[in-house]
Amino acid sequence: MLICKPIKLKGVRVGRYARGFTLIEVLIALAITAVVATLAYSSLSTVITAMESSRANAQRTYQINRAMSVLSRDIRQFVQRPVRDEFGEVEPALAGGPAARFMLSFTRAGWHNTNNQLRSHLQRVNYVWEEYGLWRESYPVLDRAGDTQASRVLLLDDVERMELRFLGALGDLNAGRGSDIDTRNWSENWVIDTSRPEVELSVPVAIEVNLQLTDWGELRRLYALPPI
Repeated sequence: MLICKPIKLKGVRVGRYARGFTLIEVLIALAITAVVATLAYSSLSTVITAMESSRANAQRTYQINRAMSVLSRDIRQFVQRPVRDEFGEVEPALAGGPAARFMLSFTRAGWHNTNNQLRSHLQRVNYVWEEYGLWRESYPVLDRAGDTQASRVLLLDDVERMELRFLGALGDLNAGRGSDIDTRNWSENWVIDTSRPEVELSVPVAIEVNLQLTDWGELRRLYALPPI
């Protein structure tokens, strides 16, 4: 009959029960895990915030560039073509300023006719500042009837202020500091003289457009009108 004896390993102590973690060790592990999770969440939140800020800045930059591109395109395609409004009154080829009906109104060329409709390639456009937005209006015809409606598009929001200045003649052009142009003496309004309504309103040489944005501050653009 064989009798098996337990084998004793030298240097290894075998107890009756396996030793586990103490409560203090568990609490320390939980605290370390919480600290690591907090640091990881803080880093991830910073990255997400930076990405959202960059996306918002890129979107705002696109909106501003698009609005200024549309405005620049229209002004550079200006043509001297007066129109009749819905009341039968003659509107000058270009008018603007706080005293005018619209902040800026003029006739432009280059209206694409992709559908080959029976219409002119000229278009009357208005730029209106209201409700902290810059709006562009356009008409389907030059000489409007009583029921002619304008198409309206919001070009840019968060516009606190819009100011225009008009240069009447090159002789009134004054240089400012460096390469800047002093526009302080330019006219704030370009409208018909009501005391001489029979005199046709001339076309300014240049226009300064000044937009005050809530986030970007001041945007200033100078446009030389095409020679007539």
